[in-house]
Parts: sequence; structure tokens; C-alpha cells
Amino acid sequence: MAPIKRIGILTGGGDAPGLNAVIRAVVKTAWNGGIGCLGLEDSYDGLLEFDRSRILAPRDVTGILRLGGTILGTINTGNPYDSIIQTSDGPKPYGERVIDMFHKMGLDALVVIGGDGTLAIGHEFYKRGIPLVGVPKTIDNDIVGTTNCFGFDTAVAFATDAIDRIRGDRRSCLRVQRSRCRCSRRT
Repeated sequence: MAPIKRIGILTGGGDAPGLNAVIRAVVKTAWNGGIGCLGLEDSYDGLLEFDRSRILAPRDVTGILRLGGTILGTINTGNPYDSIIQTSDGPKPYGERVIDMFHKMGLDALVVIGGDGTLAIGHEFYKRGIPLVGVPKTIDNDIVGTTNCFGFDTAVAFATDAIDRIRGDRRSCLRVQRSRCRCSRRT
């Protein structure tokens, strides 16, 4: 296998805590290994046109750990292999366009951060010759072969904290109990 000199990174599917942390880690690790990194905007759509990508260096990911969402954007619009897009050469299957642009952008591999849908699409691209690394991301923790995906622990902690706060409010506020009692008398 030829040495990897330039990788693309994308985030797909829904939002989850930790996306920017993964982007930052990939960019810094690539940079330290002498590998260029291209951020692909809006999931696989970043591989449709040159202007939907940008070079990422360590200075570009400084300070993103506390930002919500993903600096690359994300979409969840279905399987690209089910779509036809209009190109300057006429209609073309989305998946073929992505593979063409992967090569035209001079990429050697992709880092795909996403849930089961995004990783399934990535697997299709892998079967068609695109080297990639899949980073499982889901707040549902439903990706086969993983124990805990990033995003899951944060989502559970956030939900638990919210439930604990509601429980504390309920105990300290008699009007919640009274209003519940009045509502039950009306029926």
C-alpha cells in the first residue's frame, strides 16, 4: 500500500457530543504524522464539489472542543447510492461522483465519523476501493461491535442530570404536587 499523504474527514448523521473532539484529534494526529487533512463539509456532500471542503491544520481546530455540533456540518439525507445528481457531464449517480471527487481531490483515505447509516455508506465506498477508517458515533449506542460509542456517555449523563433536577424540583415545590392533585379531581 502506498504511503498516505492526504486524508479527508467527514461527519455524518445526527449531532452527538464529541464530534469536534474527534475532528481535532484526527487533524492533530495527521499533522504530527506529516499527513495533510481535508475537512469535507456536510458529510459525503463534501465530496461533490471542490468548494465544499477546506484544508484543516492544528490552528483550524484550536478552541473547538467546547463548541457544540461539528465544525464540518452534517446531514442525514439517506443513501447516496440511491441518488442521481446533475454534473457538468450530465446526470451521474451520487456514489460515482463521490468516488471521482475523492481521486480528483488527491485523497488517499477517508475518516468517516458517524452512526450506523453513515458507516454503512462508508462500507459501500470501501468495497469500491476507497480506504477508510470508520469512527462510530451515536447517542443510541447501537453500532454492532462497539461497547460504548462517543456521544453515548454524554447523552446518558445529560439525561440523568435533567431527570435528577426535575426530581429535585418536584420534591421542593408543593405546587407541582397540588396541581397534579387538582387535575386528577377533574376527571
